[in-house]
Amino acid sequence: MLSTTRRLALLAALGIASAGAMTYAPDAAAGVSVSVAVGVAPPPPRVEEVPPPRAGYVWSPGYWRWDGRQHLWVTGSWVRVRPGYVYRPGHWEHARDGWRWHDNSWGH
Repeated sequence: MLSTTRRLALLAALGIASAGAMTYAPDAAAGVSVSVAVGVAPPPPRVEEVPPPRAGYVWSPGYWRWDGRQHLWVTGSWVRVRPGYVYRPGHWEHARDGWRWHDNSWGH
């Protein structure tokens, strides 16, 4: 059986180890952009019914996500408003090397 001191030390070590295993993931920084080139054009966007406005949130419309083999539909969702920023939804753009996905972002 473990002594109380050993139990406390073991609990502390487990707590520190689990805290170290967790990663801090802050909200996306303003101006950050992700771009992926795909050789297959995305299908036309689906028509989604936009829910009624929600205080403190902006609606992010659905989009086609490339999974490496095919386009998969991602349903729209609410995104928490960032005061002082304007939300720019993600979008596909045709480029010389195929279709490029530009991730959603926040700008001034």
